[in-house]
Amino acid sequence: MLTVSNVSLRFGKRVLFEEVNLKFSNGNCYGIIGANGAGKSTFLKILAGEIEPNTGSIDMEPGKRMAVLSQNHFAFDEFPVVQTVIRGHQKLWEIMEEKDAIYAKEDFSDEDGMRASELEGEFAEMDGWNAESDAATLLESLGIGVEHHEKLVKDLSGNQKVRVLLAQALFGNPDVLIMDEPTNDLDVETIRWLEDFLAGFQNTVLVVSHDRHFLDNVCTHVCDIDYSRIKIFTGNYSFWYQSSQLALRQRSDQNKKAEEKKKELQEFIARFSANVAKSRQATARKKMLERLDIEEIQPSTRRYPGIFFKQNREVGDQILTVNNLSVENEFGTLFKNISFTVNKGDKIAFISRNTMALNALFKVLWGDLKPTTGSMDWGITVTMSYLPNENAHFFTDKINLVDWLRQYSTEKDETFIRGFLGRMLFSGEETQKMCTVLSGGEKVRCMLSKMMMENPNVGLFDEPTNHLDLESIQALNNGLAEYAGVVLMHSHDQEVINSVANRIIEITPNGLIDKYMSYEEFAEDNQIKERRASLYIA
Repeated sequence: MLTVSNVSLRFGKRVLFEEVNLKFSNGNCYGIIGANGAGKSTFLKILAGEIEPNTGSIDMEPGKRMAVLSQNHFAFDEFPVVQTVIRGHQKLWEIMEEKDAIYAKEDFSDEDGMRASELEGEFAEMDGWNAESDAATLLESLGIGVEHHEKLVKDLSGNQKVRVLLAQALFGNPDVLIMDEPTNDLDVETIRWLEDFLAGFQNTVLVVSHDRHFLDNVCTHVCDIDYSRIKIFTGNYSFWYQSSQLALRQRSDQNKKAEEKKKELQEFIARFSANVAKSRQATARKKMLERLDIEEIQPSTRRYPGIFFKQNREVGDQILTVNNLSVENEFGTLFKNISFTVNKGDKIAFISRNTMALNALFKVLWGDLKPTTGSMDWGITVTMSYLPNENAHFFTDKINLVDWLRQYSTEKDETFIRGFLGRMLFSGEETQKMCTVLSGGEKVRCMLSKMMMENPNVGLFDEPTNHLDLESIQALNNGLAEYAGVVLMHSHDQEVINSVANRIIEITPNGLIDKYMSYEEFAEDNQIKERRASLYIA
């Protein structure tokens, strides 16, 4: 379906890819993974024809159509929403425009009639008569109600624009679908809809995402970019991660015989294949794993941060009581009259269709925002640490990373400070980097260093995986799961929510849903679905 032949790309002396040869087959979904800066998005742009490689070629089967999720959120501002979606099928849209132009002629000729007839045939073959209804269905599935369908794209919010562009990419059953971070700005419900859509999608998908739950549910293969090479591995992200970690441990175990290592890998594949039965693409992926050559399993060269949260003291029984809390802003009411109590041992994931509501809630809990009404009471034994979703104000002083972290520490010894930076992969000369020039991911890693150093018994995490690469997200996930303190978090990462939280609180415009259960249980509970529908409509 899609073939990559001898592709190389260099920027000056920097080599991104060298002699890459790959084949992407029909019916498979390929997750493109790699460390930050490895070239994931660049590789997708090469496949889409937006960047020309230094050497090599990209070849797609003749007559097939490629769709690419647009990253330009302003490109279609002057077009109506439904029309923007249909424009995702360029050939169909061109036929529609040419048809309309012919029928609009006052001097309609016999030649025009023949051309119109040809176009009508092509239009029917492409299922053009259902184009508007198909576009509308996609939009509604992605949370864009019918009241928005005739608006211009420029009149939508940024969050809504993202969904329109996603509908555009999915429209018309493309033969090859290329998506870079399709879950950005989507709530968890919409992500799950997209997972189900792609699990049933019969053509070729290539996707970059930092959402491991999403990758696990949609991917049949992983394309790992490492050391300027790209290699395809069978299985989803979790299989790749766990198998590569197992292979890494085996490589370091010099005493284990080859036969023992092979048996251990075979047993791992068998266990994972059994678990695949729960997957949306269970049958296809299980067959692939059964055919997997053990030699394909190789250790990863990735470096993973060490994230370990400890408590200076155990929290008491009284932690947090929230009474009738409401927040309003210039756009209206974000939430109103919510009440809940945090208990010892709680790891709570707050979810909502409105990200602004959750951001506001965490600012209120930390004390950065005054609520419109209501009150909250923190226990006297609570020592908190906070990871905000916006951290730029922490990095305005022109100081190096050691001095930056030192200002938050009672222990000023440089070796002590460097230890916490080292856990987050800042070592050697990197610790002398000015904090004003850090990337988004580096800033979050610094904030996590600060939190680890503070040893809180209550951690507030507002979108903690933003800007992090998969390696850092995996390490953070492990750290939160092992943390003995109380966790209050808001995250779009379903894997973090499902593997860490033991309680889910959903904030709606008209109240909350509060349940002690895993996120998977919460998402599938029919009574909760009915309750949610009433709270969002009321």
